[in-house]
Amino acid sequence: RKSIPRCRRINRMLSNESLQSPAFSRSNSQASVDSASMEDFWREIESIKETSLGAQEEQTPAEAKPLDEGELEAEWLQDVGLSTLISGDEEEDGKALLSTLTRTQAAAVKKRYNTYTQTLRKKNKQSVRDVRDIFGTSESPPGDTCDSHASELDGAREGKALPGIIKASGPLPDGASLNSSTLSDGSQDEEWSFTVPRSGSMSILEAIPDVPVHSNGAADPGRSARNAASDDEYLEKNIPVEAEELSFEVSYSEKLTQAPKRNRFKKLDFKKEDYVLPKFVVQKTRFGLTKAEDLSAEDMKKIRHLSLIELTAFFDAFRIQLKRNKTEKVKGRDSGIFGVPLTVLLENDRRKDSGVKVPLVLQKFFEKVEESGLESEGIFRLSGCTAKVKQYREELDAKFNADKFKWEKMCHREAAVMLKAFFRELPTSLFPVEYIPAFITLMERGPHIRVQFQALHLMVMALPDANRDTAQALMTFFNKVIANESKNRMSIWNISTVMAPNLFFSRSKHSDCEELLLANTAAHIIRLMLKYQEMLWTVPSFLISQVRRMNEATMLLKKPLPSVKKLLRRKTIERGVTSPKTSKVLQKSPSTRRMSDVPEGVIRVHAPLLSKVSMAIQLNGQTKVKDILAKFQCENSHGSSECIKIQNQSLYEIGGNIGQHCLDPDAYILDVYHVNPQAEWVIKP
Repeated sequence: RKSIPRCRRINRMLSNESLQSPAFSRSNSQASVDSASMEDFWREIESIKETSLGAQEEQTPAEAKPLDEGELEAEWLQDVGLSTLISGDEEEDGKALLSTLTRTQAAAVKKRYNTYTQTLRKKNKQSVRDVRDIFGTSESPPGDTCDSHASELDGAREGKALPGIIKASGPLPDGASLNSSTLSDGSQDEEWSFTVPRSGSMSILEAIPDVPVHSNGAADPGRSARNAASDDEYLEKNIPVEAEELSFEVSYSEKLTQAPKRNRFKKLDFKKEDYVLPKFVVQKTRFGLTKAEDLSAEDMKKIRHLSLIELTAFFDAFRIQLKRNKTEKVKGRDSGIFGVPLTVLLENDRRKDSGVKVPLVLQKFFEKVEESGLESEGIFRLSGCTAKVKQYREELDAKFNADKFKWEKMCHREAAVMLKAFFRELPTSLFPVEYIPAFITLMERGPHIRVQFQALHLMVMALPDANRDTAQALMTFFNKVIANESKNRMSIWNISTVMAPNLFFSRSKHSDCEELLLANTAAHIIRLMLKYQEMLWTVPSFLISQVRRMNEATMLLKKPLPSVKKLLRRKTIERGVTSPKTSKVLQKSPSTRRMSDVPEGVIRVHAPLLSKVSMAIQLNGQTKVKDILAKFQCENSHGSSECIKIQNQSLYEIGGNIGQHCLDPDAYILDVYHVNPQAEWVIKP
């Protein structure tokens, strides 16, 4: 009863013409949908407040000291893997990351580093490096538009041009040091060439062979892989007329700087009902699509760093500050189930199963609801029996890790209630609630849903592994609930509005108007996640290309510069005057042996778990990953068990400029080979 006056007050605010939905224009039918859906939202808020009264003593928010702008930017630099800019240490990973940034990404890093250094100078804490010591200070060539982009992104016209793009090739000069001052600004053009600083020091990536590169980072030597097929032939076919194509090959922020401002801020007008989101289809190239779970943990860490930089540059293009305002945090528990950080839960679960990516207790909640609750009307609107919920919570905290909790006595209603409580009581919300103000501003300006999708895509890629994997499992589960909407009355709108306060919770106090904006934005973000789940967990190709370049740069930085003695020996070898000792060294060289054993365009695929453990395969422009798997299936088709084995296995690209990459069955293997000729090819689960 207490929640009814608040619901009515908020619904009156919703019907006010001055508070229209920030994401798109409204209609009379949409107003009624919002009114009904948001009433669920505020009832959920009141229910949360009532049920959390008894738990307030356990979950006391830690007093967060307000951070100044410089400290916030310092945290941002640490979060994107550039802590070396603060500490001054020389690390290969930080240098490699700087060397692969696009122009807009480099401008975003410069802006944050400038703010950090200016704040420190004001405080007179310590002497700091100038931003020009990191990115270089070369002059731009005539007609370069990089200056206008940088000034727009920085929000201030200082009249300084970003370093120009100069083609560079050839080895590093003798005695050249690879410290931070030799790094270029990291800007790169369409052909991945890098800047040479004005001081005369060379870019760290100059030693990489100057090979033409496709827009998605794939080596493209003379388009040999495409002679048999035009560009249009390897794009996704049979796209519905009403669907819009999305490309993951070019940086989102770079696209925005190239688009006219009138198109950037163009509002979306739906011809159908407002609550029908547009259909998107991902443009599929010859490299196929890559899911987050297809990459190694080390490469996904680099994807997270790049995604946060790209997300910041993306909002900079709209002149929206992506402020990392600190929210109140609750100190997590070390044991039990509720109020325990995801990482701690997964650490405990991996003692039972090393491959667990989603907490086992959460998987059990999913199973209980799926058993008998998918068709239950209002499954996530019901509060369940309070006494039973409290009893089950206590028993789960005490008995779950010891496998002594009896799940058969729990009803699907109590499971749904505890699922919401599980996310609500996490020490930090599943999704970064501190980014909500930036999303509110973006939606108030009314860009196309495609732009909102791109911002959300980068946010998902920037999530920690535990949060990203858990969120993916959660959205998969909710889509199962929505599939039974005709019986359970839980539409995508109902799920979004009910779950928004549990997934994007804020312990700070807000006015009714602020809560309304937070509610609309959080619910809209969840709608987008549910609608575009498959695409949001696909890694953009341009980020994978940057990771490859980072790995190449890291290998170069770790490789010691040749001594004078080695250079003289190489000179002798080139003249054909080789000693027996030198010849023996050459015979033992892995790269020389690989080149002699495996001809160009031929790969050796290993399948250690199959009876046919190895096979040399000649590649052509039409060879796909699924063709190689089919060959192994043909060779290992002697028994039914072997057929089952090969059906559950995939082809992996391992080593070279990638850690581990599970390839899309529709990917053209010759294109991948040209990008990473040093990789090993393995078939495994």
